[in-house]
Amino acid sequence: MQLLIQTVSLTKLYGVVLGLNDLTLNLPPGVHGLLGPNGAGKSTFLKLIMGLLKPTEGSIRVLGKRPWNNPRLLRLVGYCPEHDAFYHNLTGLEFVSVLARMGGFGRADARRRAAEALGRVGAAEFMNRRIAGYSKGMRQRTRLAQALVHDPEFLVLDEPLSGLDPIGRHEIIELVRSLGSQGKSVLVSSHVLHEVQAVTDDFLLIYGGRLLASGNVHEIRSLMNQHPHQIKLRSAQAATLAHHLLRELPVTGIELDEKLQTLSVRTHDPQAFYAGLPLLVADLGLPIDEVASDDDNLESVFKYLVGSDS
Repeated sequence: MQLLIQTVSLTKLYGVVLGLNDLTLNLPPGVHGLLGPNGAGKSTFLKLIMGLLKPTEGSIRVLGKRPWNNPRLLRLVGYCPEHDAFYHNLTGLEFVSVLARMGGFGRADARRRAAEALGRVGAAEFMNRRIAGYSKGMRQRTRLAQALVHDPEFLVLDEPLSGLDPIGRHEIIELVRSLGSQGKSVLVSSHVLHEVQAVTDDFLLIYGGRLLASGNVHEIRSLMNQHPHQIKLRSAQAATLAHHLLRELPVTGIELDEKLQTLSVRTHDPQAFYAGLPLLVADLGLPIDEVASDDDNLESVFKYLVGSDS
């Protein structure tokens, strides 16, 4: 299987400023999230993928090809940048058509493709208006359309939900999911963790120019044994439940709030805990009204990896 992205000791310096530091990665095809706070190195990585920057050290291949100075790769990759680069006197349809023609399509085919791409991202109703009068959300949809117009094999999206209202965010999330189901590969960059988790469970986490983690969010969390899982339970007999949990299940600590009738349980073996909990409460006849954990989401993984003070 050909890898989507392969890097070896990939490093990018801006003078003495380190943008990306010794990144080695083998990323398979699929839909992936690229996460990290602003300034973490996400945009630098995306520009290296697109051949907009040349590595200072190391190497990168995208779909088996070197991106730098390689126009042939651009036929296979669509790029939605974070910032605008529009000709404001053109309409959205004209702008996307021009880019399609630059990609090698004839005039009629380019216009047809542009209209279809703008329709896919919910921009059909304003595509004949000049871009100068577009709102931020309209501009974002138009950027997405130009990334899709040539039907790329791999789509690179830098903060694609920025500027969109809740309905627009939902529509774009569904579009990315649809592209994934069609066999397209997508890399979605964002500093908003829940946005990426709405699209995929597979992610790369970059912080300070370094790759901290990659893979499935649940798999990575399960490997972080130094941080016990936090599981919350609510029961009318919370104190009795806490006593038995400590005696009979793999629990390292419990915080009890009798007034709220809640328990916050810490365990290094959540699989065994979840397997044993139903049997325990059934044997004892103890009521449990709620079992919940926020500990397998991206935000908790991010906090554990970079430190809660970051």
